[in-house]
Amino acid sequence: MAIHRTERIAHNRKSLAESSMTEGRRDFLRSGLGVGAALALGVPHETNAPYSLPSAYELDEVTISELQEGLKSGRFSARSVVEKYLDRIGKIDKSGPAINSVIELNPDALQIADALDKELKDKGPRGPLHGIPILIKDNVDTADRMMTTAGSLALVGAHPVKDAFLVQRLRQCGAIILGKSNPTEWANIRSSHATSGWSGRGGLTRNPYALDRNPSGSSSGSGAAVSANLCAAAVGTETDGSIVSPSSANGIVGIKPTVGLVSRSGVIPISHTQDTAGPMCRSVRDAALVLTALASVDSEDSATAPSASRISSDYSQFCVPDGLRGARIGVVRNLFGFSDTVDALMEQALEIMKKQGAILVDPAKIESITQIGENEFTVLLYELKADLNAYLARLGPGAPVHTLEDVIEFNNSHREKEMPYFGQDTFLKAQAKGTLKEKEYLEALEKCRQFAAKDGIDAVSEQLKLDAFVAPTSGPAWITDLVNGDSGVGGSSTAAAVAGYPHITVPMGFVFGLPVGISFFGRAWSEPGLIKIAYGFEQATKIRKPPRFLPTVDLGT
Repeated sequence: MAIHRTERIAHNRKSLAESSMTEGRRDFLRSGLGVGAALALGVPHETNAPYSLPSAYELDEVTISELQEGLKSGRFSARSVVEKYLDRIGKIDKSGPAINSVIELNPDALQIADALDKELKDKGPRGPLHGIPILIKDNVDTADRMMTTAGSLALVGAHPVKDAFLVQRLRQCGAIILGKSNPTEWANIRSSHATSGWSGRGGLTRNPYALDRNPSGSSSGSGAAVSANLCAAAVGTETDGSIVSPSSANGIVGIKPTVGLVSRSGVIPISHTQDTAGPMCRSVRDAALVLTALASVDSEDSATAPSASRISSDYSQFCVPDGLRGARIGVVRNLFGFSDTVDALMEQALEIMKKQGAILVDPAKIESITQIGENEFTVLLYELKADLNAYLARLGPGAPVHTLEDVIEFNNSHREKEMPYFGQDTFLKAQAKGTLKEKEYLEALEKCRQFAAKDGIDAVSEQLKLDAFVAPTSGPAWITDLVNGDSGVGGSSTAAAVAGYPHITVPMGFVFGLPVGISFFGRAWSEPGLIKIAYGFEQATKIRKPPRFLPTVDLGT
């Protein structure tokens, strides 16, 4: 649910490495990486095809702060940084291991970089992300030459009339929108049998740690791209798990903010009570910098009004090395137990946290989580129909579809391309629902608020005087299975997602070379404290290792 799924399409796999790097960049920018009919197929890429990785990459694991310093000193220009990422995308994403995380490149990226280089020279930096290339999920509107399709062929040709508010914020801060990342189609809400990472338009994204494994969640492309060093940072969206789950599976940091901290206007919706966008990065500090750019009040998203007095001018100020010291953290034991190996990693992590001065309250069970399930699904069905219809209605008369019913009919008419592996049972259930005035919806919504927030996170936090909760984010990436769909285990996203509260995941360790994350979540607007805790853990462990793009898991690791 804004959640997890997959597939991939056959691109022209002609290696850019065979031609010059300059010609490769030009070819990518001309094609837009998948604009039009080239992305209308649906054939998974062979995971055991031979390839060779480049021996060195200058921007490998580079941080936003390091890029800023390089731009200031003249070591880099915005153009050179964009060029390096475009080369990397050519070698890693569209050839070589071909993880297929980028659905489309911005054909104006180099020109934007040139303008920002001139601006930096003439006036100084526009903002904290000046010249920093960022990928955004393909459900976030951009009023440029890129499309916004949620990975669906039904929206090919539908061009938003203006940028999403969060895109406006990124541009104001000097970020370069490098392109769009491949999502699980319709943010993983089309079918209960879907495969994470697959979209009809973009095909299958693969996990860069083991190519036969799944990248997880609907922000799968953002997670895989950041992990593979195809961009400085990315933006994902979450309804329940779709930032934190792919961040965990791809070995990166993800922040799912409090609903209302980041505007949703111009983001293809599922649920106005749970949807939010957030940063996906390789470090906590980078995620805090991107969150600073994203967080703002938007008159077109009423949920942001309460954030006016809550927004920090700089979330990176909370990245303090001793952030764990004195923090009271509740251990949510009822979210353990799905994996012996993950439990073992958690026990090691808890010991590290205690040595860093954290006060662990163990256990701190949130018993009401078990009562959320069907109530959440009912809320999502109703809100999907209402919110998606409202978004599609704003696209104007030239758009291919204007309602959820139109999308369902489009999928039926293009079954071979849109539904070769799984159907649209969730869409059909949503279409059958009534309005947001229905008693069924209102009762389910009230129960969600009660079980997730009032009797859940809020009650246990108050009772135990907690600053945050800790739990494993999810299990390691599962083998991608287009026949049966997803088979992942574990997950700690639901309580914070349904309550609309913040959640941060940080790399915790590895299971046979596959990354696993640790989650910190808490009450509304507790981002500063969570960032302190997450940064303290990250600095005490420094777990992240870049992916090796193995064809399959090395059981000897």
